[in-house]
Amino acid sequence: MTSPIRKRAAFASALAAAFGLGIALAPWLSRFAGRAAAREGQDSPAPSVHNGDKIIVPPGSPLRTELVVQQVAVTENTRPLVFPATVEADPAKTINILPPVAGRIVELRVKLGDHVAKGQALAVLESGDLAQAYADDDKAQNEVKRTKRILERARALNKTGAGAIKDLEQAETDYEEASAELARAEARLKEIGVRAGKADSRLLTLAAPVTGSVVALMCAPGTYANDTTASLMTIANLDTVWVTASVPESDVAHIAKGEAVDVTLLAYPGQTLRGAVAFVSDLIEADTRRCKVRVAFANAEGKLKPNMFASASFRVPQRSAIFVPNSALLMNNDSTVVLVEVEPWTFVRRAVVPGYGESEGTRITQGLLPSDRIVVKGGVLLND
Repeated sequence: MTSPIRKRAAFASALAAAFGLGIALAPWLSRFAGRAAAREGQDSPAPSVHNGDKIIVPPGSPLRTELVVQQVAVTENTRPLVFPATVEADPAKTINILPPVAGRIVELRVKLGDHVAKGQALAVLESGDLAQAYADDDKAQNEVKRTKRILERARALNKTGAGAIKDLEQAETDYEEASAELARAEARLKEIGVRAGKADSRLLTLAAPVTGSVVALMCAPGTYANDTTASLMTIANLDTVWVTASVPESDVAHIAKGEAVDVTLLAYPGQTLRGAVAFVSDLIEADTRRCKVRVAFANAEGKLKPNMFASASFRVPQRSAIFVPNSALLMNNDSTVVLVEVEPWTFVRRAVVPGYGESEGTRITQGLLPSDRIVVKGGVLLND
């Protein structure tokens, strides 16, 4: 089939001959037609050539201006592990207030959330057991006095030879038993929290053993506190609090005491608290398969409140790894590949195993060497 260029050249030659110019223009028209035919016969270079598993980008290919080839990067960045967390009171500074004796609460002097000082009155309890303890102490003191007088008389008679040895021994035994009973009665009063020798009373004032806040309240005026093992209220010193993270069992091996932690809270967006792991639990919770990891924070201003929600980010050190831009990763069937330069402008596809990704790129766990050069931009043009 005659090409359009040849048709135009033949038409021009015929036209020139028709006007009497054929002799003068015939040589130039012949050369024009020959050059046009030569240009038409020349094929433009292919963008890429496949030679087995190699992809060659020949000289003159427009792909040479589209492809960017770089050596892979080796990084030692830390990997963030982020887990849900909550703010908790320090267990070592949290005290449950238990009634030392059974009785009825006649007055409650604090409310939930109140800040209390050490020694401050919390509640007043009316207790028959307290009255009985005072009565036992009074009886014990009187018995000690009585047995002491008998012992003194027995010793005096014994010195004059008028008293029997067995009477002296019995007097000594009675006095020792009375003294022991007094010690027991006074110990009971001390356990209750009152002093021996105080006037008989049925009213007991419960005082705060530490400075802190009332974080739980389980009683009200008129309540009967008959169970001495049931807490009436809980006081916690919140000058230092815990942020407790729940770490999945699969990530526990990455967390260690002293490791750096960044904590963010829903209550204070944009603020980050930086601390270190203070405690990693030795137990995995059976129901959640998670481990408790605690971080201590100073809380003098009281901004961190128990039961606040938080997120704990652990900066886990990583071994040196190859890091590539996300644009270097290509999909080939069901595998992830990169184009590795084996010779100048000659590439092969190589399957890789990506690790975790970041905004700047992805770690490669298998498939690349630190010395490899790869296509980091435009590789999709070769991945056909």
